[in-house]
Amino acid sequence: MIAELNVEHLASLIALERQAQSGTSDSQMLEALGSQDTCVLGWWQDEQLLGYAIVARLPFEAELQAIGVLPKCRRSGAGLALMKAVQAIAQGWFSERLLLEVRVGNLSAIRLYQRCGFSEDGCRRGYYPAAKGAAGREDALLMSLVL
Repeated sequence: MIAELNVEHLASLIALERQAQSGTSDSQMLEALGSQDTCVLGWWQDEQLLGYAIVARLPFEAELQAIGVLPKCRRSGAGLALMKAVQAIAQGWFSERLLLEVRVGNLSAIRLYQRCGFSEDGCRRGYYPAAKGAAGREDALLMSLVL
């Protein structure tokens, strides 16, 4: 089941992010939960939070700011379900496009976004800090979906 999260879910959200490691800080999650222009969705199974997505409303577009699923639940359809829910939120806001950026090395996420109809718009060179244990920085792939 997917439902909107609120500040009461912060501890569960932080615990999930510690394992999902999408790169979202505790303060970013708290800010997203308290903002009227942001929706935080949670994917629940048996009253346990197993995945989440954060989508922000922009003037004419929406932006997927983060998505994370417990490693043991990946490839279960959770990411796809969350993405469909994010798209529905963005459409409800009458956004023209849904935007996102993803590490170029995150091939499973890129495949998910392509499966959802996203196309590549460009690249931000050296945008992300290198993954743990790696040197340098990693590029961000910019993607969007026309709604």
